[in-house]
Amino acid sequence: MARIDYAPWGIVAPHYHPRATEILTVIEGSLEVGFVTSNPDNRLFSKILQKGDVFVFPVGLVHFQRNIGHMNAVAISGLSSQNPGVSTIANVVFGSKPEISTDILAKAFQIDKNIVQQIQWRF
Repeated sequence: MARIDYAPWGIVAPHYHPRATEILTVIEGSLEVGFVTSNPDNRLFSKILQKGDVFVFPVGLVHFQRNIGHMNAVAISGLSSQNPGVSTIANVVFGSKPEISTDILAKAFQIDKNIVQQIQWRF
C-alpha cells in the first residue's frame, strides 16, 4: 500500500504494473483516473473520483491519475503483489539506454525526428 499526495493539477504519469492489479481509494479531493485496454481496441476507461470513491486498474494496463482540483488531493493505493513492478511509458520509450533509434520513434509517434531528440534529451 502507498499514500499518494497530489498537488493541484498534479499527475501520476501513464504507467503500468506488469505483475499487479492496483486499487485506488480517494481520501481527499477529486481525481481524474483512467486506464487503456490492450490492442487492438485501446479503449480508454476513465472516471472522475470524489472522496470515498474506489477505482481498479487491471494488471498490465496503462493507467494514470490527475488531481482536477485547486486543492491538494490524497489517495491510498493497494497493489496485489509485493513486487508489482512499474514502467512509466515516457521513461521506457524515450529514456531507454541505449536509446531507441530516433527514426523508429519518429515513425511510431508520427512526429519530426528533431522533436524525438528533444524529448530524449530530457531523459
